[in-house]
Amino acid sequence: MKKFILLIGFVAIGLVLAACGGDEGASGDGSIPDEVTIGYFPNIDHAAGMVAEEKALYEEAFPEGTEVKYQYFPDGATFMTALAAGEIEGGIVGPGPAMNHFTSGSEINVVAGGASGGTVVMVSNESGIEKPEDLAGKTFITPGVGCTHDVQFETMMSEIYDITSDRTGGEMKHVTGEPATYHSMFLSGQVDAAAVPEPWASVMEEEGSGKPLFEGDEVAFNDRLPASVFVTSQDLVENNPELVQSIVDGHKKAIDFIEENPDEAKNIVQAKIKDITGQGLSDTVVDNSWERINFTYEIDPNILQEFADSSYNLEFLKEQPNLEGLVNTGFIEEESVTASK
Repeated sequence: MKKFILLIGFVAIGLVLAACGGDEGASGDGSIPDEVTIGYFPNIDHAAGMVAEEKALYEEAFPEGTEVKYQYFPDGATFMTALAAGEIEGGIVGPGPAMNHFTSGSEINVVAGGASGGTVVMVSNESGIEKPEDLAGKTFITPGVGCTHDVQFETMMSEIYDITSDRTGGEMKHVTGEPATYHSMFLSGQVDAAAVPEPWASVMEEEGSGKPLFEGDEVAFNDRLPASVFVTSQDLVENNPELVQSIVDGHKKAIDFIEENPDEAKNIVQAKIKDITGQGLSDTVVDNSWERINFTYEIDPNILQEFADSSYNLEFLKEQPNLEGLVNTGFIEEESVTASK
């Protein structure tokens, strides 16, 4: 799948912080390296990364003196490349890239969740769509073919309403494009509906181009499927579990902070997104997006397999996927001695 979710204006490969201590962390001697690098995207569903950076929560989980650096990524492919190269010890990414790379042979583990929900099916105010059946014969847009939001939308439409896309001979026309463009495409009449991640659904609402047709648990998998996950390498899991445990402890601290201090967390995310991307989000957009996203470090391997099976049933995948071994929940169930001090 994932795409997954990114913000317009992210020209920021140039903003990506250089270099890191990945090789040290993978040494296999079980020690915490002097430098650890964490990756994430400047997206609302990656709020845990921004909060952890701002509040120095990874530093609390590591031995005193450990330096924590951050790399910011524009998409899942570059994140996974950096992880494979040892440029980062781990970080937050969409479940799609994690699943795709795992089934392609990458030795990675999902060790925690990051967020769930956040997908909304929006319809243009000019489309005439008032109920699901009205989508027959209409044009819908998603960030990519077979991405998270595409699979969610097509699963729901085919299983509940028996309406399918033209990709499989059905009545709906499917196009793809960046979520930041959906508002203008609605206004110009190029598309009628969109399966869109936050914050773009809230942006479209605020700008007056569209309205929600489905949200929350009305969208397939939406409340159970992770919108973001925390990923590291199997090499670190096997050879330096102490390091992985400390990283996960810091991540859990960030999720707990978000739950306990939502207003401060929103301010941190707003400021960080603007700092990284140069794009600001209004208070209304952040508040509405926050209501549609659940921040959690819990992860259920079964929902990832269900989602992958649905991708296969919709003919996005040529082979039946097997995600056994992708998820390792042991680290969210434990806590290191360093973190408990």
